[in-house]
Amino acid sequence: MNIKVVRGNPTPEELAAALAVVRARAAAAATVPSGAPAPRDAWSDPSRIAAHRLPQPGPTAWTRTYWPG
Repeated sequence: MNIKVVRGNPTPEELAAALAVVRARAAAAATVPSGAPAPRDAWSDPSRIAAHRLPQPGPTAWTRTYWPG
């Protein structure tokens, strides 16, 4: 693995920290099987948005679509 600093002058500690992160990410990516789907991020999970039950249909359902409770 070759890393080249293009801009700036990092200290040895900063360079070691950056390399540790890159190596940890590479090791984590190597342990995931290539055929397995990537894990979903919680932010992109649609069930997070619709966490509460929707109102049941009926004559007064429109009143429950906006106000909580």
